Amino acid sequence: MVYTDDSAMTRSLAESLIEKQDLDIVDVAKRFAKSYHEEPDRGYGAGTATVLKEWKRHVEETNIKIPAKNLFDGLGSYGNGGAMRIAPVALFSYNNYDKLLYYVKEATEITHAHKLGINGAILQAIAIQQSLCLNASEELNVTNFVDDLINKMDKIENASEFKERLNIVKNLLSEDGDEPNEQRVVEQLGVKVRALESVPTAIFCFLKAQKRIKRIRTDDPLRRAIQYAISLGGDTDTIASMTGAIAGAFYGYEKFSVLLLSHCEEWERFREMADKLLDIATSIDINK
Repeated sequence: MVYTDDSAMTRSLAESLIEKQDLDIVDVAKRFAKSYHEEPDRGYGAGTATVLKEWKRHVEETNIKIPAKNLFDGLGSYGNGGAMRIAPVALFSYNNYDKLLYYVKEATEITHAHKLGINGAILQAIAIQQSLCLNASEELNVTNFVDDLINKMDKIENASEFKERLNIVKNLLSEDGDEPNEQRVVEQLGVKVRALESVPTAIFCFLKAQKRIKRIRTDDPLRRAIQYAISLGGDTDTIASMTGAIAGAFYGYEKFSVLLLSHCEEWERFREMADKLLDIATSIDINK
Protein backbone atom coordinates (compact mmCIF):
# COMPACT_ATOMS: atom_id res chain seq x y z
CA MET A 1 0.00 0.00 0.00
CA VAL A 2 1.51 3.33 -1.11
CA TYR A 3 1.50 5.99 1.60
CA THR A 4 -0.10 9.41 1.16
CA ASP A 5 0.71 12.94 2.30
CA ASP A 6 0.08 11.95 5.93
CA SER A 7 3.06 9.62 6.01
CA ALA A 8 5.19 11.76 3.68
CA MET A 9 5.00 14.74 6.05
CA THR A 10 5.28 12.55 9.14
CA ARG A 11 8.50 11.12 7.73
CA SER A 12 9.98 14.55 6.98
CA LEU A 13 9.16 15.81 10.46
CA ALA A 14 10.60 12.70 12.11
CA GLU A 15 13.81 12.87 10.07
CA SER A 16 14.30 16.50 11.03
CA LEU A 17 13.78 15.85 14.75
CA ILE A 18 16.22 12.93 14.63
CA GLU A 19 18.93 14.81 12.76
CA LYS A 20 18.63 18.11 14.64
CA GLN A 21 17.66 16.52 18.00
CA ASP A 22 15.36 19.50 18.42
CA LEU A 23 12.53 21.19 16.54
CA ASP A 24 13.97 23.35 13.75
CA ILE A 25 10.97 24.64 11.83
CA VAL A 26 13.07 25.99 8.96
CA ASP A 27 14.63 22.58 8.46
CA VAL A 28 11.19 20.95 8.73
CA ALA A 29 9.79 23.35 6.12
CA LYS A 30 12.65 22.65 3.72
CA ARG A 31 12.11 18.91 4.10
CA PHE A 32 8.37 19.27 3.54
CA ALA A 33 8.97 21.29 0.38
CA LYS A 34 11.63 18.91 -0.95
CA SER A 35 9.43 15.87 -0.34
CA TYR A 36 6.46 17.54 -2.04
CA HIS A 37 8.37 18.59 -5.14
CA GLU A 38 9.98 15.16 -5.49
CA GLU A 39 6.63 13.35 -5.13
CA PRO A 40 3.73 15.78 -5.58
CA ASP A 41 1.18 13.02 -6.19
CA ARG A 42 0.95 11.82 -2.59
CA GLY A 43 -2.46 13.46 -2.18
CA TYR A 44 -1.54 16.82 -0.65
CA GLY A 45 -4.35 19.23 0.17
CA ALA A 46 -4.62 22.39 -1.93
CA GLY A 47 -3.81 24.71 0.96
CA THR A 48 -0.73 22.79 2.03
CA ALA A 49 0.45 22.55 -1.58
CA THR A 50 0.19 26.34 -1.89
CA VAL A 51 2.40 26.81 1.16
CA LEU A 52 4.94 24.24 -0.03
CA LYS A 53 5.21 25.93 -3.42
CA GLU A 54 5.90 29.25 -1.70
CA TRP A 55 8.66 27.64 0.38
CA LYS A 56 10.26 26.21 -2.73
CA ARG A 57 10.99 29.76 -3.86
CA HIS A 58 12.35 31.04 -0.56
CA VAL A 59 12.18 29.98 3.07
CA GLU A 60 13.78 31.44 6.17
CA GLU A 61 12.73 31.86 9.79
CA THR A 62 11.47 35.42 9.33
CA ASN A 63 8.94 34.52 6.63
CA ILE A 64 8.23 30.85 7.23
CA LYS A 65 4.75 31.31 8.74
CA ILE A 66 3.50 33.98 6.33
CA PRO A 67 2.20 31.71 3.53
CA ALA A 68 0.08 29.71 5.98
CA LYS A 69 -1.34 32.87 7.56
CA ASN A 70 -2.34 34.17 4.13
CA LEU A 71 -4.44 31.13 3.26
CA PHE A 72 -8.24 31.41 3.13
CA ASP A 73 -8.40 35.21 3.15
CA GLY A 74 -5.98 35.49 6.02
CA LEU A 75 -7.80 33.08 8.33
CA GLY A 76 -5.40 30.19 7.84
CA SER A 77 -6.29 26.52 7.39
CA TYR A 78 -8.33 24.64 9.98
CA GLY A 79 -7.72 21.30 8.31
CA ASN A 80 -6.22 18.17 9.84
CA GLY A 81 -2.86 18.48 8.07
CA GLY A 82 -1.09 19.43 11.28
CA ALA A 83 -2.66 16.66 13.33
CA MET A 84 -2.04 13.95 10.76
CA ARG A 85 1.76 14.38 10.91
CA ILE A 86 2.25 15.25 14.58
CA ALA A 87 3.08 11.79 15.98
CA PRO A 88 6.88 12.31 15.82
CA VAL A 89 6.58 15.42 18.00
CA ALA A 90 4.46 13.49 20.51
CA LEU A 91 7.13 10.77 20.69
CA PHE A 92 9.99 13.25 20.84
CA SER A 93 8.54 15.27 23.73
CA TYR A 94 6.28 12.74 25.46
CA ASN A 95 8.03 13.23 28.82
CA ASN A 96 7.71 17.04 28.88
CA TYR A 97 4.11 18.19 28.53
CA ASP A 98 4.81 21.93 28.32
CA LYS A 99 7.42 21.38 25.63
CA LEU A 100 4.99 19.09 23.82
CA LEU A 101 2.40 21.86 23.59
CA TYR A 102 4.99 24.39 22.40
CA TYR A 103 6.51 22.09 19.79
CA VAL A 104 3.12 21.05 18.42
CA LYS A 105 2.04 24.66 17.96
CA GLU A 106 5.31 25.58 16.26
CA ALA A 107 5.32 22.53 13.98
CA THR A 108 1.68 23.01 13.00
CA GLU A 109 1.27 26.70 12.35
CA ILE A 110 3.87 26.73 9.57
CA THR A 111 1.12 25.21 7.39
CA HIS A 112 -2.09 25.51 9.45
CA ALA A 113 -2.47 28.91 11.11
CA HIS A 114 -6.13 28.73 12.14
CA LYS A 115 -6.70 28.05 15.83
CA LEU A 116 -8.83 24.98 15.08
CA GLY A 117 -6.06 23.48 12.96
CA ILE A 118 -3.51 24.10 15.72
CA ASN A 119 -5.74 22.84 18.53
CA GLY A 120 -6.62 19.75 16.52
CA ALA A 121 -2.92 18.91 16.28
CA ILE A 122 -2.51 19.58 20.00
CA LEU A 123 -5.40 17.25 20.83
CA GLN A 124 -3.99 14.49 18.62
CA ALA A 125 -0.55 14.85 20.21
CA ILE A 126 -1.98 14.75 23.73
CA ALA A 127 -3.95 11.60 22.87
CA ILE A 128 -0.74 9.95 21.63
CA GLN A 129 1.18 11.10 24.70
CA GLN A 130 -1.51 9.76 27.04
CA SER A 131 -1.45 6.43 25.23
CA LEU A 132 2.33 6.17 25.50
CA CYS A 133 2.11 6.54 29.26
CA LEU A 134 -0.51 3.79 29.75
CA ASN A 135 -0.06 0.06 30.22
CA ALA A 136 -1.73 -1.88 27.40
CA SER A 137 -1.82 -5.03 29.54
CA GLU A 138 -4.36 -3.33 31.79
CA GLU A 139 -7.93 -2.56 30.76
CA LEU A 140 -8.22 0.97 29.46
CA ASN A 141 -10.81 3.14 31.17
CA VAL A 142 -12.14 4.95 28.12
CA THR A 143 -14.16 7.46 30.15
CA ASN A 144 -11.11 8.53 32.13
CA PHE A 145 -9.09 8.77 28.92
CA VAL A 146 -11.60 11.20 27.41
CA ASP A 147 -12.04 13.14 30.66
CA ASP A 148 -8.28 13.68 30.83
CA LEU A 149 -8.35 15.06 27.29
CA ILE A 150 -11.28 17.35 28.12
CA ASN A 151 -9.50 18.71 31.20
CA LYS A 152 -6.35 19.41 29.23
CA MET A 153 -8.16 21.04 26.32
CA ASP A 154 -10.08 23.21 28.79
CA LYS A 155 -6.78 24.93 29.60
CA ILE A 156 -5.90 25.33 25.91
CA GLU A 157 -9.10 26.32 24.10
CA ASN A 158 -10.53 29.81 24.41
CA ALA A 159 -13.79 28.44 23.03
CA SER A 160 -15.01 24.87 23.52
CA GLU A 161 -15.18 23.30 20.05
CA PHE A 162 -12.98 20.29 20.75
CA LYS A 163 -14.28 19.85 24.29
CA GLU A 164 -17.81 19.62 22.90
CA ARG A 165 -16.72 16.97 20.40
CA LEU A 166 -14.96 15.03 23.13
CA ASN A 167 -18.15 15.03 25.17
CA ILE A 168 -19.91 13.55 22.13
CA VAL A 169 -17.17 10.89 22.01
CA LYS A 170 -17.84 10.09 25.66
CA ASN A 171 -21.58 9.90 25.12
CA LEU A 172 -21.25 7.59 22.13
CA LEU A 173 -18.91 5.31 24.07
CA SER A 174 -21.18 5.13 27.10
CA GLU A 175 -24.40 4.20 25.32
CA ASP A 176 -26.07 1.06 26.59
CA GLY A 177 -27.49 -1.58 24.30
CA ASP A 178 -26.65 -1.58 20.62
CA GLU A 179 -23.54 0.30 19.58
CA PRO A 180 -24.13 3.51 17.56
CA ASN A 181 -24.29 2.86 13.85
CA GLU A 182 -21.69 4.31 11.55
CA GLN A 183 -24.04 6.90 10.11
CA ARG A 184 -24.73 8.42 13.52
CA VAL A 185 -21.02 8.53 14.33
CA VAL A 186 -20.39 10.29 11.02
CA GLU A 187 -23.20 12.79 11.62
CA GLN A 188 -22.17 13.64 15.19
CA LEU A 189 -18.37 13.55 14.91
CA GLY A 190 -17.67 13.96 11.20
CA VAL A 191 -15.20 12.34 8.81
CA LYS A 192 -14.04 15.37 6.84
CA VAL A 193 -10.71 17.14 6.40
CA ARG A 194 -11.44 19.75 9.07
CA ALA A 195 -9.50 19.00 12.25
CA LEU A 196 -12.70 19.39 14.25
CA GLU A 197 -14.37 16.71 12.13
CA SER A 198 -11.55 14.17 12.16
CA VAL A 199 -9.31 14.29 15.25
CA PRO A 200 -12.12 13.51 17.74
CA THR A 201 -13.29 10.82 15.31
CA ALA A 202 -9.86 9.17 15.37
CA ILE A 203 -9.87 9.21 19.17
CA PHE A 204 -13.34 7.65 19.16
CA CYS A 205 -12.21 4.89 16.78
CA PHE A 206 -9.28 4.01 19.05
CA LEU A 207 -11.43 3.90 22.17
CA LYS A 208 -14.37 2.15 20.51
CA ALA A 209 -12.06 -0.64 19.38
CA GLN A 210 -11.20 -1.52 22.97
CA LYS A 211 -14.20 -3.84 22.69
CA ARG A 212 -15.45 -5.96 19.83
CA ILE A 213 -17.29 -4.09 17.07
CA LYS A 214 -20.01 -5.62 14.96
CA ARG A 215 -18.97 -6.13 11.33
CA ILE A 216 -15.26 -5.75 12.18
CA ARG A 217 -14.14 -9.36 12.23
CA THR A 218 -10.84 -9.38 14.08
CA ASP A 219 -9.77 -10.05 17.64
CA ASP A 220 -6.82 -7.66 17.26
CA PRO A 221 -7.87 -4.34 18.87
CA LEU A 222 -5.22 -2.34 17.02
CA ARG A 223 -6.30 -3.64 13.64
CA ARG A 224 -9.95 -3.29 14.71
CA ALA A 225 -9.42 0.42 15.40
CA ILE A 226 -7.88 1.06 11.99
CA GLN A 227 -10.49 -0.99 10.13
CA TYR A 228 -13.29 0.78 11.97
CA ALA A 229 -11.84 4.17 11.05
CA ILE A 230 -11.74 3.15 7.40
CA SER A 231 -15.31 1.82 7.54
CA LEU A 232 -16.63 5.29 8.43
CA GLY A 233 -15.59 6.66 5.04
CA GLY A 234 -14.70 10.27 4.34
CA ASP A 235 -11.07 11.30 4.82
CA THR A 236 -10.13 7.69 5.46
CA ASP A 237 -6.36 7.83 5.01
CA THR A 238 -5.93 10.64 7.52
CA ILE A 239 -8.45 9.46 10.12
CA ALA A 240 -7.12 5.89 9.97
CA SER A 241 -3.56 7.22 10.17
CA MET A 242 -4.34 9.28 13.27
CA THR A 243 -6.24 6.36 14.80
CA GLY A 244 -3.26 4.10 14.12
CA ALA A 245 -0.88 6.60 15.70
CA ILE A 246 -2.86 6.66 18.95
CA ALA A 247 -3.39 2.90 18.97
CA GLY A 248 0.24 2.23 18.08
CA ALA A 249 1.41 4.41 20.96
CA PHE A 250 -0.83 2.43 23.31
CA TYR A 251 -0.14 -1.13 22.12
CA GLY A 252 3.43 -0.80 20.87
CA TYR A 253 5.09 -2.14 17.75
CA GLU A 254 4.82 -5.75 18.88
CA LYS A 255 1.05 -5.66 18.45
CA PHE A 256 1.26 -4.85 14.74
CA SER A 257 0.75 -7.83 12.48
CA VAL A 258 3.79 -8.42 10.28
CA LEU A 259 1.41 -9.43 7.50
CA LEU A 260 -0.39 -6.11 7.83
CA LEU A 261 2.87 -4.16 7.92
CA SER A 262 4.19 -5.97 4.86
CA HIS A 263 1.56 -4.20 2.78
CA CYS A 264 2.67 -0.75 3.96
CA GLU A 265 5.29 1.22 2.04
CA GLU A 266 8.58 1.66 3.94
CA TRP A 267 7.16 0.39 7.24
CA GLU A 268 10.59 -0.69 8.45
CA ARG A 269 11.91 2.85 7.99
CA PHE A 270 9.02 4.27 10.03
CA ARG A 271 9.62 1.76 12.83
CA GLU A 272 13.30 2.68 12.87
CA MET A 273 12.47 6.38 13.15
CA ALA A 274 10.02 5.77 16.00
CA ASP A 275 12.70 3.89 17.93
CA LYS A 276 15.22 6.69 17.37
CA LEU A 277 12.76 9.36 18.48
CA LEU A 278 12.07 7.56 21.73
CA ASP A 279 15.79 6.97 22.28
CA ILE A 280 16.48 10.68 21.81
CA ALA A 281 13.56 11.65 24.05
CA THR A 282 14.94 9.56 26.91
CA SER A 283 18.58 10.55 26.45
CA ILE A 284 18.62 14.32 25.87
CA ASP A 285 17.63 17.09 28.25
CA ILE A 286 14.44 18.33 26.64
CA ASN A 287 13.88 20.67 29.60
CA LYS A 288 16.73 22.99 28.61
